Amino acid sequence: MAISDEMLDDLLGSARTQDDLFGKDGILKQLSKQLMERLLEMEMTNHLGYMKHAVEGNNSGNSRNGKTKKTVKTGNGDIEIAVPRDRTSEFEPVLVEKRQSHLKGLDTQVLSLYARGMTVRDIQAHLTELYGTEISRDLISTMTDAVLEDVTEWRSRPLESVYPIVFIDGFVVKCRLDGRVCNRTVYVIYGINMSGQKEVLGLYVGENEGAKFWLQVLTELKNRGVEDVFILCADGLKGLPESVEATFPQAIFQTCVVHMVRHSLNYVPYQEKKAVAGDLKKIYQSATKELAVQALDDFELTWGDKYPAIVKSWRQNWERITPFLDFPMEIRKVIYTTNIVESLNATLRKAVRNRGHFSTEDSLMKVLYLAINGISSKWTMPVHDWKLALNRFAILFPDRFPERLMTA
Repeated sequence: MAISDEMLDDLLGSARTQDDLFGKDGILKQLSKQLMERLLEMEMTNHLGYMKHAVEGNNSGNSRNGKTKKTVKTGNGDIEIAVPRDRTSEFEPVLVEKRQSHLKGLDTQVLSLYARGMTVRDIQAHLTELYGTEISRDLISTMTDAVLEDVTEWRSRPLESVYPIVFIDGFVVKCRLDGRVCNRTVYVIYGINMSGQKEVLGLYVGENEGAKFWLQVLTELKNRGVEDVFILCADGLKGLPESVEATFPQAIFQTCVVHMVRHSLNYVPYQEKKAVAGDLKKIYQSATKELAVQALDDFELTWGDKYPAIVKSWRQNWERITPFLDFPMEIRKVIYTTNIVESLNATLRKAVRNRGHFSTEDSLMKVLYLAINGISSKWTMPVHDWKLALNRFAILFPDRFPERLMTA
């Protein structure tokens, strides 16, 4: 419903300053109070089935029974409202539920701040400064704990049967366990589904990673519905290649080129990163394996004396770096140019970095889940040129390609 200029003029009255509009006793706060009370009265009318003072209420068995004052925390600060009651105490308001002391919009603000890595103490101080309302740490914790059920459901949700490409990456976080702060690695599994959409398949906290750990992780993915993976890209994580072979025997294990380049550039000062990255690109963008070997030899001639660790790393991992060179360029581009790994990792690292350390795995998962929710809401388009890559997958893996897509 559009609000006319005349209605706005009536509301504004003699308001002239920001305080008149948004201050402690400003128009916006008064309007919020009146709107909430009006909506509550409408809810009561709907509950009883007759208007206030209507004759239909006579001898109806239930009627209005005064009001109860209640302070509600909102995005505009604390607002005291009068909540209507009925004689039989059966009225259950929807706008502000019984025993609820805040509007749901405040939950959204708290979760948004929490997703950005702010601590409970930081959120409490921020809301107090912004709205002039004191929100207890227990209330903030309750709001964020409500997400845990969503986290559990998300981590166990059914997955698609086929993912052409899956990436596994990890980063270190600090957790307080047994009274001491220690490092734990969070592994994030991303997939690109048959529609070309990016998706986070799961989050896993590792302690003693090895073949047993990875076998459990990959078996869980299978139990959630994943039947086949064409290409799995990851670092040379201990025990992972063997576990991939055991759970997805037809999958091609590929050392992630994005990881290799990132790792290589860690050795390079800023002023030479562009040049080194450009010469590395000549390796993984080579048309054939033979040309890639030549490009690596050229790289060693140019940079080998200055950065021997880079050359050593690429040569040691060569057999797991080069499988993707057997694929047509349409698929190779998806593997080495997709920024899903880097952009998502940057978001997650930022969220956990602001927290210092986490007291429990649940508190860590809440932050990561909310951060993933935020960034994945922007993944509305398929990977660039996905149709071209999908056609190539159909040609390369005809027996494993979903029949519904072959006939589409």
